[in-house]
Amino acid sequence: MSGRRVGIIGIGQSAFKPARKDASYPELVREAVVLAMADAKLDFDAIDGVVYSLAPDALLGIGNAERLGVDAVGARNKPFMRINTGGSTGLSCVAAAHQHIAAGACDVVLTAGADKVGECGDSQTVLNKIWDPAYERPLPLGTITMLAMSAVRYMHLYGATEEDFARVTVKNRTHAALNPNAHLRTPTTVEEVMASRYISWPIKLFDCCPQSSGGCAMVLASEDYIKTNGLDAVWITGLGNCSESYYIGDRMGRNQIADHADAHALAESFARAYRMAGIRNPANEVHVAELYAPFSNTELHAIEAAGLAPLGRSVGPLREGAFSLGGAVPVNPSGGTLCTNAIAVTAMVRVAEAALQVWGRAGAYQVSGARVAIASGNGGDHQFFGSMVVEA
Repeated sequence: MSGRRVGIIGIGQSAFKPARKDASYPELVREAVVLAMADAKLDFDAIDGVVYSLAPDALLGIGNAERLGVDAVGARNKPFMRINTGGSTGLSCVAAAHQHIAAGACDVVLTAGADKVGECGDSQTVLNKIWDPAYERPLPLGTITMLAMSAVRYMHLYGATEEDFARVTVKNRTHAALNPNAHLRTPTTVEEVMASRYISWPIKLFDCCPQSSGGCAMVLASEDYIKTNGLDAVWITGLGNCSESYYIGDRMGRNQIADHADAHALAESFARAYRMAGIRNPANEVHVAELYAPFSNTELHAIEAAGLAPLGRSVGPLREGAFSLGGAVPVNPSGGTLCTNAIAVTAMVRVAEAALQVWGRAGAYQVSGARVAIASGNGGDHQFFGSMVVEA
């Protein structure tokens, strides 16, 4: 992919919480936007276009809820695009903003959104309606059961245990305790994770992401604009996307391209991003990773898809602390999706946190010397995948 170089010049995140009764949905979006614009040191006249991040609007109980956000993001009389790729929506929006600038259509693009997942009443019922009503929904397949099946397959193929999944939760909760914006900030232990109730074997309550309320916004700009205006930036050097089949059954059984234990399409997405960024050995060249993993078991195959460990072999390094702060390649030093999940912006937060790391602005969870970071997003029924490389 050729085009103009694109930088991130502003980041804004609210503090993510179980609920934000003090702020309406547009106010929550606006909160993040104000922070990002102040960070970029720009006013709204500088914005050429807006990419709006909104996953299933049924979570808000309003059809086409992006209409509520137009004024909140200062988009009146400006080009405006809404994107929804499920859990990967936030990263898809950053990619779309990047492409508008790289193609020369815009110099400065704002991307923003928010969600109130914990306030919708029954998010799981909403999310479980993504399944084919005749073929898969009666199984019953849902966003949890599909990845519980992946966990079972991963255990069978690679020898992982429930305690290994618990170690992922413990690592991320330890990291989140250092992040003032994270939703779940209380450290836990393997024993506490194992004692939490089963949701869908082998996934337990503490193996699951929370339902979060909060917003995120980012400002991207062209290299010429950044240099002309003397702005500080970090750079998006690689991005990739790949989609899977809609039907889970098509990803199982013999003679398949990939096993349901793995994240084949995510691996292809990362391969494309790495080619664009010129990265040949990610395990040696990447300094920190913010990987979208809503359940503890999915972080293991995301690590492998990102090339930070060989296929089926991330458990060993996990046990040794390689993916913890202070380890070889810290994964989700912010606490990750497992500790904060406002669905519409969760994947955008992954990019924002990657950018903060290479910017040296991650505070108490800063990875020392980080210059190359990666981020990912997963959406739909583990169907849509996006990845990004951010460098100082």
